[in-house]
Amino acid sequence: MIKPSLMTMAAILAATGAVAQDTSGSAPYSPNANRAFPDMVLFGDTHVHSALSADAGGGGTTLMPRDMYRFAKGEQVNSNTGLPVKLSRPFDFYMLTEHTDGMGVITDIMRGASNVMADEDGKRYHEEFAKGGDAAKQASIDLIAQFSQGTLSEALLYQPGSEGYDNTWKDLVQAAEEFNEPHRFTAMIAYEWTSLVAGNNLHRNVIFRDGPERALQVVPFLMSPPAGSPDPRDLWNWMQNYEDTTGGDVLAIPHNPNLSNGIMFAPNDLFRDGQAFDREYLETRQRWERLLEIGQTKGDSEAHPLLSPTDEFANYERWDWANLDVTEAKTPEMIQYEYARSILKHGLDFQAKQGVNPFKLGFVGGSDIHTGLTTQDDDNFFGAFAWMEPSKDRATMFAKGNEELDIGYKGWQYATPGPTAVWATSNTRAGIFDAMERREVYATTGPRITVRFFGGDFDPSDLKQRDLAKIGYTNGVPMGGDLAASETPSFLVYAMRDPIGANLDRIQIIKGWIDANGDQHEHVHDVVWAGDREPGSDGKLPAIGNTVDLSVPTWSNAIGAAQLETVWTDPDFDPTQNAFYYARVIEIPTPRWTAYDAVRFDIDMPPEVKMITRERAYTSPIWYTPKG
Repeated sequence: MIKPSLMTMAAILAATGAVAQDTSGSAPYSPNANRAFPDMVLFGDTHVHSALSADAGGGGTTLMPRDMYRFAKGEQVNSNTGLPVKLSRPFDFYMLTEHTDGMGVITDIMRGASNVMADEDGKRYHEEFAKGGDAAKQASIDLIAQFSQGTLSEALLYQPGSEGYDNTWKDLVQAAEEFNEPHRFTAMIAYEWTSLVAGNNLHRNVIFRDGPERALQVVPFLMSPPAGSPDPRDLWNWMQNYEDTTGGDVLAIPHNPNLSNGIMFAPNDLFRDGQAFDREYLETRQRWERLLEIGQTKGDSEAHPLLSPTDEFANYERWDWANLDVTEAKTPEMIQYEYARSILKHGLDFQAKQGVNPFKLGFVGGSDIHTGLTTQDDDNFFGAFAWMEPSKDRATMFAKGNEELDIGYKGWQYATPGPTAVWATSNTRAGIFDAMERREVYATTGPRITVRFFGGDFDPSDLKQRDLAKIGYTNGVPMGGDLAASETPSFLVYAMRDPIGANLDRIQIIKGWIDANGDQHEHVHDVVWAGDREPGSDGKLPAIGNTVDLSVPTWSNAIGAAQLETVWTDPDFDPTQNAFYYARVIEIPTPRWTAYDAVRFDIDMPPEVKMITRERAYTSPIWYTPKG
């Protein structure tokens, strides 16, 4: 019999404070009586910016926090370029994550405050931003580059204790409180710790479980000295101090790592002259960083063709040319430390060698949108920055580059971002935070696909039951959990399409493991799929087909399935090997946002522009650790 080590039904009940008590001596007639496991899936954004972030407001974004919350709750607003915009469906929760460093300074730059105009950098940026258009866009890029390289004037690096910084933080907290409606719409208090090392991205989104009574006892932790530091150890110390002094709860989510040039999940300590990580570091990182942003508008970081050459779905919305400010080209050696599947395998390696897995990470989405408008549908994409709001030129417009390195990219290479989905007991700050902390979350690339994933002791006959979640929690652990077993575990997975979206092509379970020699391995298993296809002699499942009509654009749900489910057992399970498993749900082909632009603006896109996409969902993994 499989013995789950975490989040069994009893643990779920205990964790939610609603342990079922049945004094009748038998199970209640109602299948819903005494239910306390997470039974609602909620969709939201964990990473988004308003005009209060310097790289947003300077580049033309005018929408402020309260505008964003109204938009996220379903109201129609005018975009930064004056276009009416509305979501197809409101979000369930929202996390506004303004950059920590220089918080409040962009407001003063834009209005030409006396302290800004007295500074050479400040005066120059005020004048360039005031010009708008391409000048403001370039000034925004220059500002990011100066900050990235540590050459920005100290006058523009507002510190805690300054009026501009403290008042901005207070207003952000107050705005979240104003729009927070428990059980209807949750506005979490959050910020983005803006650490950069020579242009390499180490950002983390810091999320509070708490309200203003605790969050206002502190100000965000910065990267810039003297109050801040670029070292994640110092952020974790800040988090520990916050919890110790306020009694609150906080977590950190590493930014999509594909702009870090390999340092976000480096195998050694860059802040200790490349020393090996000690056990204290590994344990501390495991405690505070339980999630990873697996994708956003700046690309997807699940898998890479160089690392997974046999995975036909690995080449998805790939960004792999440079670091954040395009000052250093990416090399093949960096890739393994930037993509989730490889990072998870490195975590297993730490587990095997040092007894601690610092990269035990669940998956969340995020937008990193800098327009104040989280628009995740391909037919309603308002771009990553104000210059990228709908226009006939935005797809082919030059975005950013480095002539000396011969690197550059264009607007079409930005992706529509996807939401974070949480399995929660309530739509509240506590309910959402607790789901994130136990890693019972998943990411999609845009659609609101519903997916459950359990590991434990399951049988194909379980699929005859309608309440699969109850079976999952009773006989196993959910996504994000740990599984210890003396026998071969089985996995229960099921997914339903977005109600207004495309059908599903297949569900895959990705396994990663470390063998007895310490070598890393992975395998992608097609476990259930639509139609009557059969794998070929190479083990590959034939393509489902393509119904996309780019002239409209549209697609047909004549192929694919609305729902897929199965029980799967790993045919190569070895009880002596550290392993992880996660599910990937793939949709049928659909038009990409560039296809909608081509029709609406009546333009011919260059051949290089991607016009069709394969949206997907990634569940958090389940880990298996051998006994002893």
